[in-house]
Amino acid sequence: MKFRSLRQIGFTDYAPISSFFPSSAVAMGAQKKGSSRVTEDAEELARNPLQAILLADSFTTKFRPITLERPKVLLPLVNVPMIDYTLAWLESAGVEEVFIFCCAHSRQVMDYLESSGWHKQPNFTVAMIESNNSISAGDALRLIYERNVIHGDFVLVSGDTVSNMSLTHAVKEHKERRKKDNNAVMTMVIKKSKPSPVIHQSRLGTDELFMAIDPDTKQLLCYEERGEHPRGAISLENSLLADNPSISLHNDKQDCYIDICSQEVLSLFTDNFDYQHLRRHFVKGLLVDDIMGYKIFTHEIHSSYAARIDNYRSYDTISKDIIQRWTYPFVPDVRFSANCTTKLEREGMYKAPEIQQSRSAHIGPFTVIGKGTRIGDDSRITHSVIGEGCTIGSNVSIVGSYIWNNVTIEDGCELRHAIVCDGVIIKAAATLEPGVVLSFKVI
Repeated sequence: MKFRSLRQIGFTDYAPISSFFPSSAVAMGAQKKGSSRVTEDAEELARNPLQAILLADSFTTKFRPITLERPKVLLPLVNVPMIDYTLAWLESAGVEEVFIFCCAHSRQVMDYLESSGWHKQPNFTVAMIESNNSISAGDALRLIYERNVIHGDFVLVSGDTVSNMSLTHAVKEHKERRKKDNNAVMTMVIKKSKPSPVIHQSRLGTDELFMAIDPDTKQLLCYEERGEHPRGAISLENSLLADNPSISLHNDKQDCYIDICSQEVLSLFTDNFDYQHLRRHFVKGLLVDDIMGYKIFTHEIHSSYAARIDNYRSYDTISKDIIQRWTYPFVPDVRFSANCTTKLEREGMYKAPEIQQSRSAHIGPFTVIGKGTRIGDDSRITHSVIGEGCTIGSNVSIVGSYIWNNVTIEDGCELRHAIVCDGVIIKAAATLEPGVVLSFKVI
């Protein structure tokens, strides 16, 4: 992967067709005069490598006070910055060019990407697009449209997405629909949601979602969140029922926030400055627009993993999924490089090297211990993630918590379902109740 500024990217940077297809395949395609469709597809791929837009700003305040000091995409998720999961998945799924849009704390994101190993990945290019005055996803997409860097269908994701799904089928379905109907501008990835003990909420902490989908074409006909209708009443237009012979209604689907988009999506944001939010404004706006006739379709995944970290609850849920290996190969002992030294032990315990653990200390199941951490006598840690360089004293109890890097926890402390950021010092015998968040360097 080459890391370049946006100014360095132009049409001359695209690789020739031989870099995407073996030379024999290109020659064979040229010899078969009757296979014009194959030649056209090959030429299209050569002109337009699969691109992605990654929004590195969530334009929300759900992770404050932490995000006042560090961008959300750089917050550690099982000891790895969130954006690394998204980039690793895009690279493995065949995306060749990623445009990362940064707004808040953009310098931190740019510095991290320049110092990371992403620039060493072959056939994978990352470019930064920076803006200091964008306040919404709509503003971001309008700016990207003005830069004229997207030259075909593209993948739209945020930098807090964790997935291992293949994009091949979703992109293929999208392109085939586009050939038949130019109004098919977006394909939205969804999956069946797991049951949650919390009424009207998904296991990721998001509002219950109602969707109406054409069971034959998979066209999205209605998209409503429970939060918009607290009494649970969802109204369907009579015309919707009259124009569609069959409709499937769902409240068991999860929006993965992974979209395959045509170039028209960017121009639609530019033509409609009321579009700020991707779902509440853009998706719902297209669904009720009878004039232009644009259509959104769905692609449901079944065995693959895809989820977005939207709040503290989904941070906890997705962290557990990573530890329990639902996101393989993006798991603590594999991650994104062959040099990963974290070892998987019994009962889902992961330990990095150079750990100093007292013989009387107990590390329970589904726990990750980062490099260089020290654990004192009779301390107990279970269902938690401990970062690098932490010092944990004696008789400490940590359950279901996330301790980031270089944290000091003195003797006799008790932490239950808490988040503790870098550099925090917790004095002896302190107790953190469930839901506590300590931002950077708190004492």
